[in-house]
Amino acid sequence: MTINRHRKKDGGTHLVWDLDSSLPFPCPLATYVSETIRPSFQLFSEFQRFFRVVYAPLFLRHFASDRRHMKDSEGNWTAQPPPYEPIVAEDGSVHNLNEYMEIRAADVLTDLPPELTSAVFVVSPTMASLVSSPFTLPASKADQLSSLSQKHFFLHSFLPKKINNLPNSKSSFKVKCAAIGNGLFTQTTPEVRRIVPENKNNLPTVKIVYVVLEAQYQSSLSSAVQSLNQNSNFASFEVVGYLVEELRDENTYKTFCKDLEGANIFIGSLIFVEELALKVKTAVEKERDRLDAVLVFPSMPEVMRLNKLGSFSMSQLGQSKSPFFQLFKRKKQGAGFADSMLKLLRGPDAPVIGLVLQRSHIVTGDESHYVAVIMELEAKGAKVIPIFAGGLDFSGPVERFLIDPVTKKPMVNSVVSLTGFALVGGPARQDHPRAVEALMKLDVPYIVALPLVFQTTEEWLNSTLGLHPIQVALQVALPELDGGMEPIVFAGRDPRTGKSHALHKRVEQLCTRAIKWAELKRKSKTEKKLAITVFSFPPDKGNVGTAAYLNVFASIYSVLKDLQKDGYNVEGLPETAEALIEDVIHDKEAQFNSPNLNVAYKMSIREYQNLTPYAPALEENWGKPPGNLNSDGENLLVYGKQYGNVFIGVQPTFGYEGDPMRLLFSKSASPHHGFAAYYSFVEKIFEADAVLHFGTHGSLEFMPGKQVGMSDVCYPDSLIGNIPNVYYYAANNPSEATIAKRRSYANTISYLTPPAENAGLYKGLKQLSELISSYQSLKDSGRGQQIVSSIISTARQCNLDKDVELPEEGEEISAKERDLVVGKVYSKIMEIESRLLPCGLHVIGEPPSAMEAVATLVNIAALDRPEDGISSLPSILAETVGRNIEDVYRGSDKGILKDVELLRQITEASRGAISAFVQKTTNKNGQVVDVADKLSSILGFGINEPWIQYLSNTKFYRADREKLRVLFEFLGECLKLVVADNELGSLKQALEGKYVEPGPGGDPIRNPKVLPTGKNIHALDPQAIPTTAAMQSAKIVVDRLVERQKVDNGGKYPETVALVLWGTDNIKTYGESLAQVLWMIGVRPVADTFGRVNRVEPVSLEELGRPRIDVVVNCSGVFRDLFINQMNLLDRAVKMVAELDEPVEQNYVRKHALEQAKALGIEVREAATRVFSNASGSYSSNVNLAVENSSWNDEKQLQDMYLSRKSFAFDCDAPGAGMTEKRKVFEMALSTADATFQNLDSSEISLTDVSHYFDSDPTNLVQNLRKDGKKPSAYIADTTTANAQVRTLAETVRLDARTKLLNPKWYEGMMSSGYEGVREIEKRLTNTVGWSATSGQVDNWVYEEANSTFIQDENMLSRLMNTNPNSFRKLIQTFLEANGRGYWETSEENIEKLRQLYSEVEDKIEGIDR
Repeated sequence: MTINRHRKKDGGTHLVWDLDSSLPFPCPLATYVSETIRPSFQLFSEFQRFFRVVYAPLFLRHFASDRRHMKDSEGNWTAQPPPYEPIVAEDGSVHNLNEYMEIRAADVLTDLPPELTSAVFVVSPTMASLVSSPFTLPASKADQLSSLSQKHFFLHSFLPKKINNLPNSKSSFKVKCAAIGNGLFTQTTPEVRRIVPENKNNLPTVKIVYVVLEAQYQSSLSSAVQSLNQNSNFASFEVVGYLVEELRDENTYKTFCKDLEGANIFIGSLIFVEELALKVKTAVEKERDRLDAVLVFPSMPEVMRLNKLGSFSMSQLGQSKSPFFQLFKRKKQGAGFADSMLKLLRGPDAPVIGLVLQRSHIVTGDESHYVAVIMELEAKGAKVIPIFAGGLDFSGPVERFLIDPVTKKPMVNSVVSLTGFALVGGPARQDHPRAVEALMKLDVPYIVALPLVFQTTEEWLNSTLGLHPIQVALQVALPELDGGMEPIVFAGRDPRTGKSHALHKRVEQLCTRAIKWAELKRKSKTEKKLAITVFSFPPDKGNVGTAAYLNVFASIYSVLKDLQKDGYNVEGLPETAEALIEDVIHDKEAQFNSPNLNVAYKMSIREYQNLTPYAPALEENWGKPPGNLNSDGENLLVYGKQYGNVFIGVQPTFGYEGDPMRLLFSKSASPHHGFAAYYSFVEKIFEADAVLHFGTHGSLEFMPGKQVGMSDVCYPDSLIGNIPNVYYYAANNPSEATIAKRRSYANTISYLTPPAENAGLYKGLKQLSELISSYQSLKDSGRGQQIVSSIISTARQCNLDKDVELPEEGEEISAKERDLVVGKVYSKIMEIESRLLPCGLHVIGEPPSAMEAVATLVNIAALDRPEDGISSLPSILAETVGRNIEDVYRGSDKGILKDVELLRQITEASRGAISAFVQKTTNKNGQVVDVADKLSSILGFGINEPWIQYLSNTKFYRADREKLRVLFEFLGECLKLVVADNELGSLKQALEGKYVEPGPGGDPIRNPKVLPTGKNIHALDPQAIPTTAAMQSAKIVVDRLVERQKVDNGGKYPETVALVLWGTDNIKTYGESLAQVLWMIGVRPVADTFGRVNRVEPVSLEELGRPRIDVVVNCSGVFRDLFINQMNLLDRAVKMVAELDEPVEQNYVRKHALEQAKALGIEVREAATRVFSNASGSYSSNVNLAVENSSWNDEKQLQDMYLSRKSFAFDCDAPGAGMTEKRKVFEMALSTADATFQNLDSSEISLTDVSHYFDSDPTNLVQNLRKDGKKPSAYIADTTTANAQVRTLAETVRLDARTKLLNPKWYEGMMSSGYEGVREIEKRLTNTVGWSATSGQVDNWVYEEANSTFIQDENMLSRLMNTNPNSFRKLIQTFLEANGRGYWETSEENIEKLRQLYSEVEDKIEGIDR
């Protein structure tokens, strides 16, 4: 192809493209650009023009239909059928399309024909090789397409900027359907890669079959084969290629096997998806001996072993001393490249962006998407240093070419990897520590963008899931472990040529964002602008600054003071954190009574529409702007306050919290105008250099759109725009942090949850403890019976009779029975006393004192860590007295008095030994000083070791010293991590455009590697769970659950258990709850060579020793996003079990699937659908929103919300279809449930701490669905300690109330945090009402005690009212609501007092300036 400039009569120029006649057209022209014009970047302005103005319309024209739209000699547009008809150009000359084409860009933009316009704007203009003729979409099918793709402004990525000049189409709603098809992720066909030679000379034919991961080789391979066939005198070549993903389709797989039967050579590359690798292995193995050659490049080991060439076979590899691999080590690296790179850095003004490219795209000429990124960056004034590696380790080139060898400083301001792979190891074995080491040396923001691999552009655009799950696992999750951010899809794939093409809107955004991150490195601190965004949820003045475990305003104040000291402009910052709250939450003009927050900016409707290109899309849900949210009726209001170059803004809420009808929508609606206006203000009026979202979590990342790999019509993408996003996220919530990374492009920085303490005992519980001590010393005297009577009556006053079976008062009982009663009560209060609870709220930049860290260390020490050779402290101490700790736990659970007492002694000795150890490392203020030095001196003294000194005065003085030393060395390391403080440091690094070190999120007790905080949180490789250890733990819990249910259910096994899978829990426990589901149905996971779990196998009924239990799995929206591969695994497992030929009384999955198949008239396989969640892009059942905002009428309405939002099923037989509504199957499956079940996995989050747990609880709903109307048992597994428990829901709610809401230690800890603390107390009560609403498992005394604690106590009442009157009003409202809805029966005086208080607090809020 050549490019010529032609001068026009009016003196301007236009471009003429000469197409080499050998090129097949139609094709996206851009794919050929780099083949014959090796772009010298001086010409880049022509290129820029070509891409923006010529390529996009041409591409659309090719894309829009199978017919070419051209003008005839009279200037009228014609639609000419076959692509090779002659074409009449504007001057009347006739040309063949293959030889010549002329385009004047202006004509194309302003003068597109109506037929073409309508074709451009239909839902899915599918490429020619997919479907050739359009059809009209029936209404039902339209629902299966993404709601976004149904919008008529949907093809943004391909449109040039002026597209809004195009006339609107009135054409009928036509679609060419690529997304539905066979339900798989890709509908491409290997036939486009089949070349059959004409073979006129009767030459022998060599047939080659190949299977590859991506299609980048297709074009160059095809042209090479065609060239060989034209010129060869020896043989002709028949070639057919398959993409690995196509082999999921049964028909394609059969064709593949058939092709292999006649093949001479098989070639495979990058086959890393286990289930497909096994298919390839099975097919090739049959033909291997007959084939002349099998050539497999990096793939799963089982496929690699198929390699053979002549006498060489892979099985011999490693036995021969062949010098084959030494060849690669001899290549010398020349300095020429580095020199030319240095020359690029001419002027100091331009930002410099490093690009990491994949060599295979360059050598195959499939690099137009790379060219587009380079051109876009240069067009925006940046300089570019592209690098690539010979293999899949890019760390060497990064260190060699992007870091100055002399100064060791980076030569770039940010780096974008366009490979989509982990920096070291690609899709095979990764070396994350090495990658992190290289990136820390480089120390610039690291972005990993993605080209589509398994889908064509069309398929991705139409998918509600977005990226293919395998691509998410390989190219999103793995780069995150390196600290990669911003998984933006920048290139698509043509289904016919297999070549990549740039998606221009995406490329533009990627480049702008890369430059914005680079600018943070270059701008001075005084001129940098920062928008701090806080959340208010539910919307209420008492809730501004909501974030999990975080004292938000105290933290913001601490951050701003630090930034001010560092040179940032924070002019006018108030003197205290309290004054800061006042500034933000009170409109100064209206003073205290205003329902409004402080208004920072009023945005007119016209300004809003100009600044927000996607505003029209919001009108469908919210009407014309401004609407009534964040508006005064004329303008849109942005709430917040500006101090110098820092703006503190309040993120608007979802907007439908208080509207029960909207909450019933099965799919989430769009953000409202106020929400969009907020982000338009931050980016385009305030002009923030970065936005800091403060705490866990806001609504931005949960807005509708694709799950991962968003397009430009996905709302999180539109809202965040081009602003670098830094996000403080709780370290224990890696799952939602990952959603924020992927959907709002956040650099997530972890913060510590508050230090945990033991709940302790108070009031009657403390008295009980004292009585039990007296009993133990006096039980054999004559007073034993009398003390037991006091214990029984006090236990009743404390409502422990619900948890422990107590004899009637005055009943005579034997000494043995007395011991058992006392033992059970003792066990219960020990459970309450030792429960961990986070006290107070964390402040960024204030690490815990050493003594505050003791409870955390005691819990870290309570877990065995066999993989590290560390024994737990309780097990070491139990061994000292000749006992096994597991037996002690079991005995204590049963209430055996001597075991309860021994466990108490072990617990006390553990706390004492660890306190003694920690005291030795602290100064007189209780801060840890020079941990490293102090520890090395402690660990060197043998007899003087503080823990030995402490234990020498207890019954455990003979404890194993070596085991203790190993354990305390580990605890010493943990202590260093707990008190390290990098939360502020990491924020400053991010704001200075530096690399933030990545680290896992999760529970610091299970996984101390989560510490220190201040890391860029990542989850884990989603294919790595469940681990073997998780499977072991899961078996214990499932066995206990089944036993407990048998006891409560007259000795019968539960037939069905309805349970919930959470994202964070499965990350923290490496898949324990996932493993529980597998064990219930009786299957075990099978890991591949890389330790990835993509397969399961049934466990025999003999080994299982019980029937297979049916399940109904409700996955949270976050689990669905992070673990779609595991949903696939679960669905395959359940369907496999339903099809086993076993008696139905031993296989309840099969029993129910057969009944449901018959009732619904469907196949058994479909009836065995058991894995449900929300629709793609939607989260939660909204029951929590309804409860938090009191916007519900009755429980039935809550149950309808749950059913309408949670009845979307995943189907392993059509994984590409995403989540499909299957409400009938969902209801029938739930109607068989005998038990509901959830897991608690860490001490910080319990049932009433967050609303998620009751939001996913179907207990009352199941009762309504069951034919017999019987309420299912509800259980909670508690694995927060080494002694895993299965309790009933009612027991857990009582334990929660006693240890948190009603516990002075907890509520005083909260009150010490002031304004935010009152809100935390109110939230616990609201969540308790949530449990009443969904399960009816809350005892009356819980509300009664809460009322006497917070309302009857006059001193407490006035503290609450004065500290946060808005949250106190909500607390009173919640008490009244609990009574009004029949959950709390109390005296009329109590209710009257609450009503009176309500009007007093209303007056206080509204009447201050009357």
